[in-house]
Amino acid sequence: MIYYFVTLSAACPVNFEFLNYSIITNQCKGPQYPPDRCCSAFKEFACPYVEQINDLTTDCSSTMFSYINLYGKYPPGLFASECREGKEGLACPALSPSASENASGSQLICNPSLLLMATAGFLIFLFMLF
Repeated sequence: MIYYFVTLSAACPVNFEFLNYSIITNQCKGPQYPPDRCCSAFKEFACPYVEQINDLTTDCSSTMFSYINLYGKYPPGLFASECREGKEGLACPALSPSASENASGSQLICNPSLLLMATAGFLIFLFMLF
């Protein structure tokens, strides 16, 4: 029996499809994927969107990770397993006052759900078939 899981989350207000992923893809290269370079590149890319990524009522996190994996062809869970600065995830530096009126040094939680990881793995498997 196959079970289909439907998540009822709102569309992400950030259009991750057309963002510049070269911040990550130029610095985080395999086969070693050095954690210091990969994690700093990931933070540089993701921290401006920390509020949207951590909003569990939207699909921002899964959408962002899907595009990161699509453009970078990274192993599933690379950033979740390598990039840790404590139990709260990655610490994003406070943005300049002009960049955000209420910057508070938010945390970027990098613990994708099991369903997200399974979906990413399945998509990568499909891409390998074609």
